[in-house]
Amino acid sequence: MKMNKLKLILLLGVLASYSTSCSVQNNTIKTPPAKNPTTSTTKPNTNPTKPKEPVVVTKPTTGTPTDEVFRTNLPEINREFRAAWVASVANINWPSRNDLTVEQQKAEVINMLEMLKNNNFNAVIFQIRPSADALYTSNIEPWSYFLTGETGTAPYPNYDPLQFWIEESHKRGIELHVWLNPYRAHHTNGGAVNNLSMANKLSDIVVRLKNGMYWFDPANPKTQGHVSNVVKDIVKRYDIDAVHFDDYFYPYATYNKGADFPDHATWNAYVNSGGTLSRADWRRDNVNKFVERIYKEIHAEKSYVKFGISPFGIWKPGYPAGVVGSSQYDELYADAKLWLNKGWVDYFSPQLYWPIDSKGQSFEALLSWWKTENTMNRHLWPGLNTVEIKVSDRPTEIKNQIEISRNILKNDAGEVHWSIAGLTKNPNMLPALKNGPYKEKALVPKSPWIKAMPLQTPTLFITDNGSFAQASWSTKNIADVFQWVLFTQYNGVWQTEILTLDSLSKDIPKFKDGKKLGGVALKAIDRLGNESDYIAKKVK
Repeated sequence: MKMNKLKLILLLGVLASYSTSCSVQNNTIKTPPAKNPTTSTTKPNTNPTKPKEPVVVTKPTTGTPTDEVFRTNLPEINREFRAAWVASVANINWPSRNDLTVEQQKAEVINMLEMLKNNNFNAVIFQIRPSADALYTSNIEPWSYFLTGETGTAPYPNYDPLQFWIEESHKRGIELHVWLNPYRAHHTNGGAVNNLSMANKLSDIVVRLKNGMYWFDPANPKTQGHVSNVVKDIVKRYDIDAVHFDDYFYPYATYNKGADFPDHATWNAYVNSGGTLSRADWRRDNVNKFVERIYKEIHAEKSYVKFGISPFGIWKPGYPAGVVGSSQYDELYADAKLWLNKGWVDYFSPQLYWPIDSKGQSFEALLSWWKTENTMNRHLWPGLNTVEIKVSDRPTEIKNQIEISRNILKNDAGEVHWSIAGLTKNPNMLPALKNGPYKEKALVPKSPWIKAMPLQTPTLFITDNGSFAQASWSTKNIADVFQWVLFTQYNGVWQTEILTLDSLSKDIPKFKDGKKLGGVALKAIDRLGNESDYIAKKVK
């Protein structure tokens, strides 16, 4: 009898405990976390003193919490720089004509960027200053003839093309690099030289070449100061990812029909002041000092903005052995090897526009040689002649060049395609890339020599949403985030997905191909490709 009474007391205690537990659980269900995160996309910050608006994200308001934090080993994120040049000079790529309406111009931009995004590119190099003019709002140089059909005439209705390119690129997770030609003052295809043209306004530092082009004298301190002001103005006012120069320094000899560059005034002034360098070394010294100055000034303004140069692919004939062709060192007075040796660039894209089997300009030999000169371990991403390389099967050639680049460059691979037209003019080019080397999306490689503030670990919420697990996330330092990487684990195997900044939630199937979802993880990525620590949660 005493034993039965004891059992009864224990039973009543268990029931009381169970009742309390149910009450707590019911209270939890009645006050679930907030439903969907507030999604807020902000325009790129063109004023460095004005921070981006924060994104406020709360917990989901519906669904049952179904997560548990855990530590795990996540796979490496795929990385490769994949860019295309978009040339504005002579209306090569964009705008396709200089009489398009603003809406037609914008439509062309969106079509190009959608094509790049859908084929897993992650950068675009857009020419905003083809010849001392501007495809952006500038108080220093006039609106471009290639934009409106007349130098100095603004688009109507007025808008800022560069700002539009930046916003549309970033919302697709694509870096926007601004491409400037530092020394070209007027192009022969650029219409008449009028009173707003820099060839007139700065005529004291501009020379006219025999082919009709106008060129700034690279030796004149006023030239260097003017271009420096242009670059700093762009870096300060726009939310760009990089500044880019191509291969035009002193002009190619053909531009002046073989005659020497007409810099007699600055050369004589140098000699009369006691200068001792040869004329060729003096010209190279002018360009060397300018490149170093621009690199330092960009990073002084915004440390995260990269500086890239795409020089002619051959430094000198004979480097490496067997290479023949033009010498940028002797003709353009561009000592590109020195710039790479000194680390005055963040990325270096020599224009290797020859086929793999070219005997005098071997693609593989040239890229391998440039790699041996990359003593500061900057990014080395070759330029590929996707639009007009002289081979019978261009898509296969470009695909093979990418594979060779990957074998040589390993974990810091990348390439730049000349130009975006080469991706579309040949109907087999994009399928060859999308079904081959660009099958998966990729982040740009990191730039470890550029200091950056560490990203905070994001917050991740997982709730049961029927046949889906709803993942939503946020972070306190959203202004420093460029992209997200979402990891999903099915039957113990992780899969990776790169998402744009404005993607702040995702419904994830609980079952895929017969495999069960077991976990979700997330990392934030900054604009230099750096990763935050991850947060991972089990899905019950």
